[in-house]
Amino acid sequence: MAFKTTRLDRFIARSSGFSIADTRLLIAQQRIIVDGLPAESAQQRVTAFTQVMLNGKALNDTKAVYLMLNKPQGVVSATKDPKHATVLDLIQHPAKESLHIVGRLDFNSTGLLLLTNDGAWSRKISLPETKLRKTYEVTVSTPMNEAYISAFQSGIYFGYEDLMTQPAELEIVSPFTARLSLVEGRYHQVKRMFGHFQNKVLALHRVSVGSLTLGGLELGDSRLLTRRELERVGLD
Repeated sequence: MAFKTTRLDRFIARSSGFSIADTRLLIAQQRIIVDGLPAESAQQRVTAFTQVMLNGKALNDTKAVYLMLNKPQGVVSATKDPKHATVLDLIQHPAKESLHIVGRLDFNSTGLLLLTNDGAWSRKISLPETKLRKTYEVTVSTPMNEAYISAFQSGIYFGYEDLMTQPAELEIVSPFTARLSLVEGRYHQVKRMFGHFQNKVLALHRVSVGSLTLGGLELGDSRLLTRRELERVGLD
């Protein structure tokens, strides 16, 4: 997993009363411990999630958290809301207040939602050039036909932004239900794509993000991502 790094001496100067120049002496005296071992050099690289101890006191002991939630309907994809329950209200993790959302779901949409305290990771997942594929189960109000598949594959024009959507894969499961796979995440994109056909989205459920799937995770439940899952996302 790649994190933004900084030099140990700069971190010490920023996090304590010691200067950059003091760091070499502190290292020689073995007063700086990095991830359980004596610091090696002033140029040693540390991240936001490196444990750094100075004179037995933790200057940085933040653990990276990567979590998935099966979001239910009627919950806001936000960390705070004055009127409605938020996704954080559903999470029991002790570090939940430090988490932010990676790729929101609408109030009435359900399914896989990612949360983390690692800003570099969430930014990388969200970059358009990453092309991380998201898959949804969609229920609409009027029957679909083959014209939908062709239009979604070719791209649909959004006049407000003056752009064409990137090619998306639509599988019609029944006249009123489909699986949609796309690499973008524009504002209300799925609803707007079906709106091109004057077809209202009645239900939207995200089943996967890249290789991450809900598996047997119950609606409203959350769990930490495994190391293997993080590696399989392809962003480590």
